[in-house]
Amino acid sequence: MPKVSVLLPIYNTPSQYLRECIDSILAQTFKDFELIVINDASTDQDVEKIIKSYNDPRIRYYLNEKNLGISETRNKLIDLAQGEYLAVHDHDDVSLPERFEKQVAYLEKHSDVGVLGTAHIEIPKNKIVHHPLTNEAIEEQLMYDCPLIHPSVMMRKSVLIESGVRYDKDYFPTEDYNLYLHLIGKTHFANLPEVLFKYRKHKTNTTNTETKQIRSLEQKVFAYLQSEHPDLWRKAQINHVRVTKVKIFGFPLIKVKSFQTTTKYYLFGFLPVASVYSKISAKGRL
Repeated sequence: MPKVSVLLPIYNTPSQYLRECIDSILAQTFKDFELIVINDASTDQDVEKIIKSYNDPRIRYYLNEKNLGISETRNKLIDLAQGEYLAVHDHDDVSLPERFEKQVAYLEKHSDVGVLGTAHIEIPKNKIVHHPLTNEAIEEQLMYDCPLIHPSVMMRKSVLIESGVRYDKDYFPTEDYNLYLHLIGKTHFANLPEVLFKYRKHKTNTTNTETKQIRSLEQKVFAYLQSEHPDLWRKAQINHVRVTKVKIFGFPLIKVKSFQTTTKYYLFGFLPVASVYSKISAKGRL
């Protein structure tokens, strides 16, 4: 059995991006892996042609007869995986050569960690993005943001099997964030400080195209966090909620409360009058 299963869902991927993605996986210094590719009923026939042009026994290719969507396709990939570790990958991103080697080495030494991400670089602007490294810092940030860039993550399959946690299509396009939230307390999280992944940022990224849907899920997600992880939620509120008061003649007229991408305005300090939402970050999801 391979040590690592690389999970690659694809759908109408531009040819250049798909080739760069697959080439980066096959060029890994760590060789003991299988690459499981599921074509989610792409309408672009070139997608299948590109996959079949590779002659590498580590590639396992599957075609969905109908489009299942990203969550169900990711769950299908998990079920097909034979490896101890699951390397998540998106169809238009690039892994640097030592990504798998360094993630496997870390997980072998840290049996308590079940979800491991890395620092990454956003292309084409070559912007380097670092994330909190420790479980405590990551759990706190999960209360309001996603500090794990999903396609850079390697997970223990055993954690998903034992917990029963899967991707939930009802939380699209934040199914990855939702998965992490349901793994809090069931495993530990970590990020490697090295830049081991290239995240392709463009106008068709899911986070850019599904902003309205993400907004509609905010209250549902935050209600879950307050209910299931009240201590972490309170800690995040204390450390990250910003409150500004506007006074006239010493009387509090307006209170401004900002938390992540949401700013709320209260008349006389308690009467809600307006909410303003800023742009969602590409890495953050919520």
